[in-house]
Amino acid sequence: MATSRAELLHTGSGFAELLAEADRCARQLDEDGLLSLAIPLQACDPLRLLPHLDGVDGDGFRFLWDGAPGLCIAASGRAHSLELSGPRRFELAQRFARLCLGRLGQAPARPTPRLARPRVLLAFGFFDAPLEAHPLAVPGVQVVLPRWQLSRHGQHCWLRLQRPLGGSITARGLAEELWEKARELESLAGSLPAWPATAELHVQQRSAWQERYRLAASQALALVEETRLQKLVLAVRQQLQLSAHPDPLALLAPLRRHQSGSCRFLWQRQHGTALLGASPERLLTVRQGQLRSDALAGTAPSGAGGMLLASAKDRLEHELVVETIMAVLARAGLQPRRPRRPRLARHGQLVHLHTPITAPLGPQEPLSVAAALHPTPAVAGLPRREAMGWLRSLEPFERGHYAAPIGWIDSAGDADLRVAIRSGTLRGSQLELTAGAGLVQGSAVERELREVQLKLGVLQQQLNLPAGQAPGPWPL
Repeated sequence: MATSRAELLHTGSGFAELLAEADRCARQLDEDGLLSLAIPLQACDPLRLLPHLDGVDGDGFRFLWDGAPGLCIAASGRAHSLELSGPRRFELAQRFARLCLGRLGQAPARPTPRLARPRVLLAFGFFDAPLEAHPLAVPGVQVVLPRWQLSRHGQHCWLRLQRPLGGSITARGLAEELWEKARELESLAGSLPAWPATAELHVQQRSAWQERYRLAASQALALVEETRLQKLVLAVRQQLQLSAHPDPLALLAPLRRHQSGSCRFLWQRQHGTALLGASPERLLTVRQGQLRSDALAGTAPSGAGGMLLASAKDRLEHELVVETIMAVLARAGLQPRRPRRPRLARHGQLVHLHTPITAPLGPQEPLSVAAALHPTPAVAGLPRREAMGWLRSLEPFERGHYAAPIGWIDSAGDADLRVAIRSGTLRGSQLELTAGAGLVQGSAVERELREVQLKLGVLQQQLNLPAGQAPGPWPL
């Protein structure tokens, strides 16, 4: 009977096979190539093991893509990276991803399981470029080929290591490093305690946003009523001063329970600052040449789904998003399909109108389609160019990553990009939460304020933070 690769991990022949693979791959590399090695592990939780992926000398980059019980990816360190701003950011990010993945030395004789494929990770800013240059400004796009990648789907788990060869870095050395890290993680997987509870964490201070929102929303609604805009999605940002410096992963962990239908994510560009959240909205997914995008607009508390379906204002807001996505995909040369009516999608304590849109991708590249789709009217407005200008004018803060694409592209051309809503940025003991609501014909400022308040409050509760004063009853 043939011995499985998982069984080989615990034998000398398993390490010998890894060494032979490393040597075979290294001989195929050109001068600029990177060696990429992967081995399977016993089933483990990438979220819990992420702090142990890179050593204390790591560069501070960490990434989590937690679709559990679906695909879950933890990554750390940079084998190769790019940061840039400007109108060509999607095009240049696609080119960089293609070059990175094309330079990897991998064993061609052994097919790689989908979950184990090398991935380039991406985090975009909402706008092409920040208004001001400062150390905390979010660039137009950040692209990272990680040094370590730990992936799990179901009971299958793989660990990947990627580094350029040269100097003291040899193929044998990388094989040994990967093997030792795999043994370390497997040992830790059975002994790690549960994530530290954040129950004792409390909010010392919250910034006020309501009056400023009322003023900006009144201005935005006047633009809609004058038909200068069809829709504008106005966001607010609330600053929370916490009583301690929480681990961002400890804040993120409860969202598995509260937002099981969403994709939880973490993007830590450097030590001390992290974007985290649970996105219910898919900008696009590409798998085996098939593209899917989600129209997600119209929000109510989870018990008010019937009222949401019957709301003329919410149905109008939703249909604007659906029609725009369909038109964008058609202009890109695709043949999109949609169901006739929206369905209800529940995400934690909120329910949304949801219409999935699908199309064969054809020869298009994922990020060229993403560039055409971003930002959808669900997070910006219509007409897009005018809405973007008014957002710069009416929102008194930089959106940064809020409502921008975050995700990955793999070596087979599959991709997944989510919209970074239901999110916050943690810097030390300060947490910034951002939420928005769409203004269309029939909107009322106080109703939209309550929707934003509901979204902020629900997110705080799901992060195990007391939400303060609850919003009043949902308006009819």
